[in-house]
Amino acid sequence: MKNFINIADLSSNDLMSILEEAKKRKIKRKGFNKSAPDDDKPFEGKSMAMIFEKPSTRTRMSFDIAVKQLGGSTIILNPDGIHYGKGDETLKDTAKILTEYVDIVMLRTSEHKNLEEFGKHLEIPIINGLSDQSHPCQIMSDIMTFEEIKGPIKEKTISWIGDGNNNMSNSLIEAAGKFNFNLKIGCPKKYSPDKRILKWAKKNKVNLLVTHKPELAVAESDCIMTDKWVSMNDKVNKKLKKKNLKNYQVNKRLMSLAKLDAIFMHCLPVGRGEEVTDEVIDGNKSVVWTQALNRIHAQKSIINWCLGLG
Repeated sequence: MKNFINIADLSSNDLMSILEEAKKRKIKRKGFNKSAPDDDKPFEGKSMAMIFEKPSTRTRMSFDIAVKQLGGSTIILNPDGIHYGKGDETLKDTAKILTEYVDIVMLRTSEHKNLEEFGKHLEIPIINGLSDQSHPCQIMSDIMTFEEIKGPIKEKTISWIGDGNNNMSNSLIEAAGKFNFNLKIGCPKKYSPDKRILKWAKKNKVNLLVTHKPELAVAESDCIMTDKWVSMNDKVNKKLKKKNLKNYQVNKRLMSLAKLDAIFMHCLPVGRGEEVTDEVIDGNKSVVWTQALNRIHAQKSIINWCLGLG
C-alpha cells in the first residue's frame, strides 16, 4: 500500500514515472468525451472516498472526473455529514469503516496532522488533496504542464513570488529536490520559507535561492509562479498581509525581467489585481487553464501508482 502525502516521500523515479503515465494517458484520450472512461478502465469496479474539510472547485471536480475516466466511482463526504472522529465514533473507527467500503481515500484538510493521523488507521491508500503544509497534486500538475510546453524541467529555473511559507512553496521546494530544477523564491523576510523545509532543502542539496527582491527572483526564469496572498482559513490580518506583499505582484514589468519565452502559472483561485494583474493571467504567457486541466491527468496516475494499477 502506497500513500501520496508529500512529494518528499517519493523517489525521483516514482515521481517521474507518474508524470510519464499521465502524459501518455492524456495523449490517448484525444477525441474522447470529457467523462468517457479510458480504454483500459484500470479503476473499474473500484471507488474513492473524497473528504473535504475545506471548500473546493478544482480538487473536487478534477478528482471526480479522474476517477470516472479510470472507470471507477467516487463518494464525496462532508465532515459535517459523517462522524469523521466526532461524536461516539473515533477517527480510527471511521478509518476502519472506509477501509471496508472503498479502495482509496482523498482528503482535503486544514491541518496536515489530520492526514497523517487518518492514514495511520487506514488499510487503504490516502492521497493529500491539500493541507496547510503541502499541495503535492497541484505541483505534479504544474510540472506536467511545464514539460508539455517547455520540455524537461531538469536544470530549468522556476520562480515563486509572494508568500514563501505556504503549502505550495513547501511542495515546490520538495519538487526542486526531486526533479533537479533551480528554484528562486522572492518573498518578504516575514514570509520566508519555514526552517523545517529549508533544512530539508539543504540536506537534499536543492538549488534554492530565497531573496527579498522579486526582480532578482525572476531574472533568467523559465516560469514564474504565484498564489493567492491570503489562503482559505489563513488566520492573519488580511489587510496587513496584502500590504506587505504589494511589491510582489506579478505584472507585465516583472514578467519582462524573466526569459523572453517564460510562462506564468497560478494554482487558482486567483486574486485578480492583487498577486497578479489581468494582463498577465489572461495574456499569452499564462498557462493556468492548462494547469487546471492537467490536475485530472496527474491525479489519475497518482491513483494508479497508489494502487499499483499503472
